[in-house]
Amino acid sequence: MPFVPSFASSGLLDAAATAARLPWSELADEIAALLQDNSMVVPQRAVLPLAQGGSLFVMPATDQAVAMTKLITLTPGNAGTGRPSIQGDVVVFDIATGQRRLVLDGPTVTARRTAAASLLAAQRLAPVPQGPLLIVGAGVQGLAHAEAFIHGLGVREVWIASRSRASAEALAAQVQALGAQARVVPDADAAVPHCPLIATCTTGKAVVLSAPPRPDTFIAAVGAFTPAMVELAPGLCQHIAQHGRIVVDTSDALHEAGDLLQAGLDVAALPTLGDVVRDYRNAALKHPPGPVLFKSCGWAGWDLAAARLALRHGSPALAAMESVTATPA
Repeated sequence: MPFVPSFASSGLLDAAATAARLPWSELADEIAALLQDNSMVVPQRAVLPLAQGGSLFVMPATDQAVAMTKLITLTPGNAGTGRPSIQGDVVVFDIATGQRRLVLDGPTVTARRTAAASLLAAQRLAPVPQGPLLIVGAGVQGLAHAEAFIHGLGVREVWIASRSRASAEALAAQVQALGAQARVVPDADAAVPHCPLIATCTTGKAVVLSAPPRPDTFIAAVGAFTPAMVELAPGLCQHIAQHGRIVVDTSDALHEAGDLLQAGLDVAALPTLGDVVRDYRNAALKHPPGPVLFKSCGWAGWDLAAARLALRHGSPALAAMESVTATPA
C-alpha cells in the first residue's frame, strides 16, 4: 500500500498545529530579533477590495533564508453566520532550495503575531506590566491578547468589555481556564481607572474608549488598520501625545493608523516598535513617565517572524541555517 502523507507531515498545519509552533514569549522574542535583522525585506502589503465589502490581503516578506507570503481574506459579512471573518494561509519557502516547507493557518498566525507584537511592546514599555488588564472586544484578538499577556507578563486579573454580553462571558470563561480571574464590565471607560493595561481588539467601526488613562497606563490598540477605522477617541490620543508617549508598530502606520490620523497627530514623527527594540536600554532615560499607547496596524514582518519560529520548532536543520545567514544590526 503506498504511503499517504498526513496533513501535518506534508507541511500543511491546521490551527492547533500552527499555534503549537508559536509559543507566546518565543514569538515576542522572534519579533524582537527580526527587528534587528538587516536582511529582512518587507514590501507594503497589497489590499484588493472584493465584492460585497470583503478584502484580499497579500503580504510577502523575506530574510536571507526564508520567504513567505500571507494570503488572507477579510469578509465582514461573515459576522454572525458561524463562518470566520478572516480566512487564509501563510505559505513558507526555503530560499536555498526553493522548496515550500510549511503552510500555516492564516487566522492563527494573524491572531498570535498581532498579540505577540503587543506583548513585546508591553514588555518594553508598560509601567505596570502585571495588570489588571482591560480587554475591549471579546473576539479572536481579545482571546489572543488575554493569552499573550497572561503567559508573557504574568497577568492574573482580566476585565472584559464587549458589545455582546454573551461573547464577553465566553471570553471570561476562557480566561478563567487559563488560571486568571475574569470579570465582565458593561462600560470600558468606567474600568479605565482600575486597569493599567488595556488592549482594544474590536472591528474598528466606532470609538470604544475615550476616558483619559491613568499616568501608568499602557494601551495596545490593534483593531483599526485603515484611515477610516477607529477605536480610540481623538481626545484620548491627543491626551497621550501630550502627557505620555505614542509608539506605532511600523512606519506603514503613516497611512494606516486611523485612530491617530483622525486625531490630527503627526504619525510620521512617532517612534516605531523597531526604534524601541533597538534603543531599549536608553528609552527609559529619554522619556518621562506617562501613559503609553502602542498603535498596531499589522505588518508582514510579524508573519515572517512567525514563519521563522514555526520552522525552527519543526526543522532544526533549516533553523540552524537561518541563524548563520541572518545579519543582525
